[in-house]
Amino acid sequence: MLKTLSVVVLSAVISMSCATSPLGRQQLVIFSEAQMDAMGLEAFQGIKAEEPIEQDRHINAYVDCVANAITQEMGGKWEVVVFKDDRPNAFALPGRKIGVHRGLLTVAENQDQLAAVLGHEVAHVLSHHSNERVSQQFAVHTGLSVASAVANPHSASGEALMGALGVGAQYGILLPYSRVHESEADLYGLDLMAEAGFDPQESVNLWVNMSEAGGGQPPEFLSTHPSHGTRIHDLEARMPDAIQLRDQARAQGKNPQCEQQQ
Repeated sequence: MLKTLSVVVLSAVISMSCATSPLGRQQLVIFSEAQMDAMGLEAFQGIKAEEPIEQDRHINAYVDCVANAITQEMGGKWEVVVFKDDRPNAFALPGRKIGVHRGLLTVAENQDQLAAVLGHEVAHVLSHHSNERVSQQFAVHTGLSVASAVANPHSASGEALMGALGVGAQYGILLPYSRVHESEADLYGLDLMAEAGFDPQESVNLWVNMSEAGGGQPPEFLSTHPSHGTRIHDLEARMPDAIQLRDQARAQGKNPQCEQQQ
């Protein structure tokens, strides 16, 4: 009886929790924006407490410049932190949090390529991909206590939650975004960087660099990430619209000048 009641309640929650992504895809999002922001804040605070933070003011100013250009029209202030990590990576979390690994700057060779990465990560947040993954985890494991998972990220449920938020690598578990999420973030992120006045064509060069930096990559059907070839093909297909967005942005005076000082 209790099991049946749980299924009925869960079904009712799911039926009332449909949303639409910025690109028009139907989504299951159970948690409120406030709940997701609280999870993102808690996760980000934990990462800052455990990971060394970059103190070089030139690096921080450069990353801030690019991130602020992308986020300035989204409302609210985004916190941007550069971590002393030589792996080429970045992430964004609900609650307007952006983390950038110092090693990314060796792969993203200019402001436009860095904007492609940050646009992609911010697109994950704006598309509610973390909410989808946490909701899916909740739907599959209805016993997951979000409050206790956030309070204890090293617990089994905490690791699952951190993985769903997109920061699982720091907690020993990784739940990658699905290919659908990654492809959606690529395309929406392309729009975001173009709307900020960055050159969207550099996104293709970025993924070429990523491919070379990453060495061999498993076949696409073995990975939740699209292959670099698929990524580039999809970006190029959307490029004419992105270039138009960039031209409109620059006509409005949006022309970022973020310089990475050596």
